[in-house]
Amino acid sequence: MIQFICVGWIIGIATMGRSFPTLELLLLPSIFLLILALILQLTIFKKVHSLWFKFFQLVLAFTFSLSLGAHFAALQLNERLQLREKMPEQTEIIVHIKTLNQLSDQSIQQKVHVLNRHSEVVQWQTFQKNEAALNVQPKLELGHYYRMQGQTRPAHSYATQGTFDQEKWYIQQNIMSGFKVVTVQELSEQDIYRLGYSRYLRAQHGYLQQIKLGIERQRLALRNFIDQQPLRHKGLLLALLTGDQSLLHTDTENLFQRFGMSHLLAISGPHVLIFALLFCWATHHLICRYWPDLYLIWPKQYLLIVPFCICVLFYCAFVGFEIPALRTLLSCLLISTFILLKQKIQPLSILLLSASILLIFDPFSILSAAFWLSYGACFVLLRIYQTVQQQSRTAEVKSKTQTLKIQLKILIEAQWKIFLALFPLMIIFFKQIAWITPLSNLFAIPWISVVIVPLDILAALGYFIFEPLGSIIFQINDLFIAILLMFMQILDHVFSPTLQPVAMNFWVLLCMCLGLIILFLPRGIVPKTWSILCFLPFILIDSTKNGFELSVLDVGQGQAIFIRDQAQTLMVDTGGNYDETKFSVGKQIILPFLSVKGVSELNQLILTHLDQDHSGAYETIKQDLKVQQVYSNEQIDVAESSQFNYCHQGQEWYWQNNEIRMTVLSPSKEHLANAKHEKNEYSCVLYLQVKNAQPYQNFLLMGDAGWQTEYKILQDYPDLKVDVLVLGHHGSRHSSAYAFLKQLNPKIAIASAGFTNRYGHPSVMLEARLKALNIPLVTTIEKGSIHFSKHQNTMLIEFERDTRHWLQR
Repeated sequence: MIQFICVGWIIGIATMGRSFPTLELLLLPSIFLLILALILQLTIFKKVHSLWFKFFQLVLAFTFSLSLGAHFAALQLNERLQLREKMPEQTEIIVHIKTLNQLSDQSIQQKVHVLNRHSEVVQWQTFQKNEAALNVQPKLELGHYYRMQGQTRPAHSYATQGTFDQEKWYIQQNIMSGFKVVTVQELSEQDIYRLGYSRYLRAQHGYLQQIKLGIERQRLALRNFIDQQPLRHKGLLLALLTGDQSLLHTDTENLFQRFGMSHLLAISGPHVLIFALLFCWATHHLICRYWPDLYLIWPKQYLLIVPFCICVLFYCAFVGFEIPALRTLLSCLLISTFILLKQKIQPLSILLLSASILLIFDPFSILSAAFWLSYGACFVLLRIYQTVQQQSRTAEVKSKTQTLKIQLKILIEAQWKIFLALFPLMIIFFKQIAWITPLSNLFAIPWISVVIVPLDILAALGYFIFEPLGSIIFQINDLFIAILLMFMQILDHVFSPTLQPVAMNFWVLLCMCLGLIILFLPRGIVPKTWSILCFLPFILIDSTKNGFELSVLDVGQGQAIFIRDQAQTLMVDTGGNYDETKFSVGKQIILPFLSVKGVSELNQLILTHLDQDHSGAYETIKQDLKVQQVYSNEQIDVAESSQFNYCHQGQEWYWQNNEIRMTVLSPSKEHLANAKHEKNEYSCVLYLQVKNAQPYQNFLLMGDAGWQTEYKILQDYPDLKVDVLVLGHHGSRHSSAYAFLKQLNPKIAIASAGFTNRYGHPSVMLEARLKALNIPLVTTIEKGSIHFSKHQNTMLIEFERDTRHWLQR
């Protein structure tokens, strides 16, 4: 019963951000029926053991916890959404520094508690240029108060399937806004008192708050100590010790990413347990030497529970209560409670209870990849442990050599099972995979867990006891890290690993998850052969049976359009950041989106012109994405697997028995020679017709073309019918002339533009023209990616920002 309730609660919390009206209606009926079932259990069925009645109780308990979890998640999310900032503005804030900052080469990121924005204190994240913050402005110190002036930087995600959701991350981290700092002025506690924040000031003088602040100061002192040591790998030492990646070198971080081992840089359960076990081992030897009689009063397992749990709690606080550490803390507390109450320990129940309790205190953990990966890995390890335990009961006593072989076999088996079991989660959260991960983990995980982390912890303890001792141990550990990195560099040289994007649509991914769950469930619950049915979609699903869809992707200030029908897939433009090395639209948006759509190859790519915001991303992904034909109004270097052609007026393509027709309306062949000098005006203008589709049948994609091209199109195609107009030049005032809009009279106009872009797209003048003509305007700023999909004879329109509550504007 408890397991069903926990599973229902977790699934209910997992609905956070989505709307399920049915769940809202189930809460009161499930409460009533649950009370009724309890009454019947105590009266009529008190001595009757009915299998159907027990099944009915389980279903009711699951439904109740599912509905309750969904309601709780919705309430918590709504409260948090009311406090977030939505638009940039210049403002002044009063802040308190309570947590350690994060350093990088370019900036300092500091979480601050803002006192003067709302009736309650909220958390923002400030950004300062590194050199300016250190040399010109006061250095932000823990426990101090400041007056800051600058600009709010609200989170605004690229609302495209598969991309990193910054708004979700801000919500999960309880950050209500970013803030770009311009000036900083330090305030005294007397200043804070005079400003009217005496209640907050008194709260910060409380015992618990002082402990938290003291821990953060010790973390800062340890970071500064490591930074001053003659260590080659100080960043990796610090990351493995406290999870703080401020000193981590970019090359080392990239190396771990290529091997799919970035999770090892974060604090995990073994880190916490190693520290607690080392402390308890020392405590045990002290007791045996000086107070052995204590074990006559309390058994060893009972006497050491309290110091063990205190150590786990302390280390979790020291690393900032990250999700894997919290999972370990809750699991240890539950196991300790079961031991003290002399109850049977059921590992799966402990795991589910731990997750459920964690979600009571922090329901937003459900939005983090760390939650799912951490508990997923624990479930797999639990199943491996149970299997080994069953085998050991039936096995005969073996020699040390045989035991070592068995342990090595278990290690290898554990790595590929964890990799296989977490494969769907890696695809869901990261959209890419490193196939060499199981091989590299065979050496890296034991080496880090058995050698590096224990030495790291001993070095930190040495630092707090006697600094020279800590320095010596850190330097010894630096050599062991060098061995680890040397091993990884050898593998890097031999295998040249890269993170491979994996194309897999939702239904295939769902079937894979179900199949793997069946494989990893204990024997007897569900026949293992059922998993074969779940893997059949990989063979039976025909990728050529996709219905028509057209998506105007949210790529910020730029344009990228995805079109698919049956076996044909093409893109019109790819977008592009002004500096793809800092943020790659190609790798962070285009490839993940295509992965979600299950597309690993494009039949055609049409670059309307070679401006950075339309074609820049292609340069960064052309070696990773197979494209058969690339078209543009200018010559461009393409990958060896692709062919290049110019796009020009008169070209036509037909799909699906002539049901879909695409035509190039501009530029003419004669004007291609001028495209290099007038990129925008001679953009490739595309006209797409979908037969038997209502209400949207005819699509006109204008690229960056302006009034001159619009006038020529009206002359060349006086009877042109347009239902959906993707506005030229992102809605610039120099495109989409009044006469052009009036004659075409589209049912909807779309502007692909970036949030708070410096050009002011879409322009106020354009919006006035559209309003005068009663043409609805939809922008990727407000709606995110805009999806058109044909279902029978109906063309539906959907907006990506409508899929999650935190994305809605």
